[in-house]
Amino acid sequence: MSQALKGYAEHAPSTKSDRRSEYEVIAKVTQQLRDRAVDAKKNFPAYADALHANQRLWTALVVDVVDPQNPLPKELKSRIVYLSDFTRHHTRRILREKASVLPLLEINMAVLRGLKQEGRTV
Repeated sequence: MSQALKGYAEHAPSTKSDRRSEYEVIAKVTQQLRDRAVDAKKNFPAYADALHANQRLWTALVVDVVDPQNPLPKELKSRIVYLSDFTRHHTRRILREKASVLPLLEINMAVLRGLKQEGRTV
C-alpha cells in the first residue's frame, strides 16, 4: 500500500502555486548556502556544494526566463540574466577565496522578498 501511495504522490499534480514552489526552492538553497558558509573553513567541500547548488538555481532561473513563453517583462528578464552572470562570476571568486558569500545571500534574499511581496500568499 505504501508503495502505491508513494507512486501516486510522485505523479499527482502539485497543489502549490509556481510562485510558492519557486520561493521554497530559493529559500532552501539560500539557507543551505548560509549554513555552509558559517562552517566553510571546517568543511570547504560542503560549502563548495552549496555554492554549486546556488549556481544551478540561477542557471535554472535563466533557462526559465529566456523561454519565449515566459510572461515576465523584458526588463525583469534582463535583470535576472544579469544577476545569474554576476552569481557565476562571484562564485568563482569565492571558490578562489577572493570574495565573500554575502552578496550572493543578499541577492537571493532580495528575490525572496520580491516573490513574497508579489504573491502575498507565499
